[in-house]
Amino acid sequence: MSQVATTSDRLDATFAALSDPTRRAILIRLAKGEASVTDLAKPFSMSQPAISKHLRVLERAGLISRGRSAQRRPRRIVAEPLGEASGWLENYRKIWEGNFQKLDLLLEELKLTNQNQEKE
Repeated sequence: MSQVATTSDRLDATFAALSDPTRRAILIRLAKGEASVTDLAKPFSMSQPAISKHLRVLERAGLISRGRSAQRRPRRIVAEPLGEASGWLENYRKIWEGNFQKLDLLLEELKLTNQNQEKE
């Protein structure tokens, strides 16, 4: 498989995982430190199996990993896929920023033209 396809597949999995508000909330919690499934399920009004399904999606996307501490299997966030997604989005932010700068220049030109016409 080519590197482009691999990167594309990772981005697809990352954005698909991030499309759900419960999974985003889980990531926000894990950004504070590792947590068990029970801890992650507490703020939600859903069953532990339902939370486990969300965790599997996040694991398949590479956004979280599962540790092992005695009987516990704490989850922790994995930053690399989020960094890759952020880098991809950064390219588009730069495009929009450039478009806004062009729009600002055009508006400034129109403002000056309007002021000059009013003086005449």
